[in-house]
Amino acid sequence: MPAQQLRLEPWANFYVIVSAAAATLLGLLFVVIALAAERGRREDTPKIRIYLTPVVIYFTSALVMSALLTVPSHTSVAAAICVCLPGIAGLVYSGSLAIRRAGSGFYEARSDLFPYVVFPFAAYALVVAGGTLFLPKPDTGLNLVAAGMLVLLCVAIRNSWSIAVTIVSARDRD
Repeated sequence: MPAQQLRLEPWANFYVIVSAAAATLLGLLFVVIALAAERGRREDTPKIRIYLTPVVIYFTSALVMSALLTVPSHTSVAAAICVCLPGIAGLVYSGSLAIRRAGSGFYEARSDLFPYVVFPFAAYALVVAGGTLFLPKPDTGLNLVAAGMLVLLCVAIRNSWSIAVTIVSARDRD
C-alpha cells in the first residue's frame, strides 16, 4: 500500500507567500546590515551580530520549510520529516539561546526574553507538533505548522525592527 498523500495544494499560495516574504525580508536585512556596518559604531558590532543571527535563522527557517512543503507529491511521512527536522533544529537552537543568554543577564530587560527566546521556541514547538500530526490529523497539523511559521516571521520582523531602532538611537546619541 503506498504512503498516504498529503493534500498540500490548498496551502500552495500560503507557502509561496511565506517563502516570498521571508526571502524578501532576509535580503532586505542584508542590505540594512551592510548600511549599518558603514555607519555604525565598532563597539556595537558584537551586540548587533548576537541579535541579528537569530533573526536570519528565523527568516531562513520559514523560507526553507515553505520551500520544502511546495515540493509536489509529498507523502505525509515525507512532509512530516521536511517540517520536523528544521523544527527540531530550531528548538535546539532557540533552547541553546535560552540556556546561554537568559541566565547571564544578557538581555537588558526581562521582557526581552519573550521576543528573543520564548516566542521562537514556541513557534518551533508548533511546527514540530504540526509535523507530527501530518499522519493522524493532517488538517490540524498543517494549521499548526502555518501558525508556527507566521510566529517565526512576526518575531523576526519585530526583532529586526528593534535592532534597527537601537542602531539609529545609538547613532543619534553620539
